[in-house]
This record gives sequence, structure tokens and C-alpha cells, in this order.
Amino acid sequence: MRSTRHGTLDVPGARLYFEVRGYGPPLLCIPTGNGDATPFGPLADALAAHHTVITYDRRGFSRSPVFDPVEDHRRVRVDAQDARLLLDHLCDEPAEVFGTCSGGIVALALLQAHPHRLRTVVVHEPPLASILPDAEHWLAFYDNLYLTYRERGMEAAREVFRAHVGMEGDTRPPRDAQLPPDQLEQLLARLRRNQVFWFEHETRSFPAYRPDLDALRRHSDRLVLAGGAASREQYAYRPNRELARLLGLKMVDFPGGHVGHVTHPYEFADRLADVLRGKRRDNASVAD
Repeated sequence: MRSTRHGTLDVPGARLYFEVRGYGPPLLCIPTGNGDATPFGPLADALAAHHTVITYDRRGFSRSPVFDPVEDHRRVRVDAQDARLLLDHLCDEPAEVFGTCSGGIVALALLQAHPHRLRTVVVHEPPLASILPDAEHWLAFYDNLYLTYRERGMEAAREVFRAHVGMEGDTRPPRDAQLPPDQLEQLLARLRRNQVFWFEHETRSFPAYRPDLDALRRHSDRLVLAGGAASREQYAYRPNRELARLLGLKMVDFPGGHVGHVTHPYEFADRLADVLRGKRRDNASVAD
């Protein structure tokens, strides 16, 4: 495992925990609905040979406490502001960004609001139900999922969620990327707490977020919409497929399914590095 620098950054209403690995162009990884930086570890280690990889716990999750009341309707915008402040704290040059699941929604909002801070943004399977042709059905699903959580508990809601979004298979990392037992126990304890925060504050607000399509079109040369090769027939793939249609972009497939960065970290890192290099070449040729 590569040497990792740990730190915290005070932002309005919260304190962000972050980790930095490697050397090279900055790459910010925005975590999923579990909110924790640790599942990015093997991916970040693999990318650190050629990037300064920044991972962090999103506000309200794990080691990033919130100090003010959480306003669910502002969650995406606030998370995007946190990401920009973290970039301002850690690097001067425009950064590359990888966001997956909920982190993909944050990455889109970051591109809309602060394009000057970004070089390339790779968005992997964001659960943007709001843009789907059957948005009403899926937004109702998330409302009902929240009710299931409140009435029947978190485990019942988790089962409903996994069955409907196509996450019934193995989501563990490969054996050589698994944490030691003590670290795994700490992570699982954090993730159990994080699930409560996710159900309370993101289950409904993130899927209902409506991206600014005009802003994304203006900066589509910096945007890569990605999906899991194993999740093409699942719900998780659909929002990016629709977003690609709306923006006139082509999707790029990555190894694994919705959590391919966890289950296939080395292959995923190779694919992400290739995509980022390709975008740098494309943008350099346009500039010339």
C-alpha cells in the first residue's frame, strides 16, 4: 500500500476528512452513497503511480461530522461546494474528478458550478431518476423506500433497494485488496452509521436532483459518462444512458457493475487512467 497523507478541512457547517496518495495531476474521487473514502483505497493505490489521488468522506458520513442542521434540498449543491473547497485547499491546478453513484451526482453539480477548477469529470452510474422517461415511477420508488426504512427498518429497506437496482451479487473487493480484520470492522461500523444518514438525507433528494443540462452541454468536452459493463441491463445504468442521449455524448463502459471500483479495482483503475489520458490528448489537440 502506498503512503497516504491524512487531514481535515473545516468548511461551512462541517469538517471534511481527506486522504492524499501519490504524485502527478490531481484526481479527486467523490464517494458513493456510503460516503466513505476507504472503499476507494485499492483503486486509489493503483492510480497513485501517475496521479495525486484525493479521497474523502462526504459531509455527514464517517469521519466528516456536520455541525449545522442538514438541509436535504441543498445537499447536492453543498456537497459540490465542499468538493471545490477541498480542491482549493489541496491543489492549484485544474483537477480531474471521478464520481460514482451519489458521488456522480455531486460531480455533475461541481462541473456546472465550478468548471474552471476541473479538467475532466468522469461520472459513473449516478442515480438520477429525475431525468428518466419514467421518472415519476422511480421517484415514487425512492419515496416508498424511505417509508419502508421508517416503518420496517433499515435491513428491510436495504433488501428492497438492492433487489430493485440490481445489486444482488457480490460487492466485495478481491482477496488481495481486502482490509485487515480490525480495519474492516471499523469500516463496517462506519458504514452502518452512514446508512442511517443516507436513508434520512439522500434517499429522496439525490435521485430527485435535476442537473442543469444547458450548463453541462457547455462543458460537455470535459465530461465522460460511464457505466458498468455488467450493469447494462440494470437500473443503475439507465440514468447515464439517458443523460448521454440528452447531451449528445457516448457512454464509456468500465469493468464490473455498479460498484466495479470495489470489485475490480485494478482493471477499473487501468480503464480510468486510459480514459483520462485520452481526454487530455483530445483537449490538447483541440487547443492546438
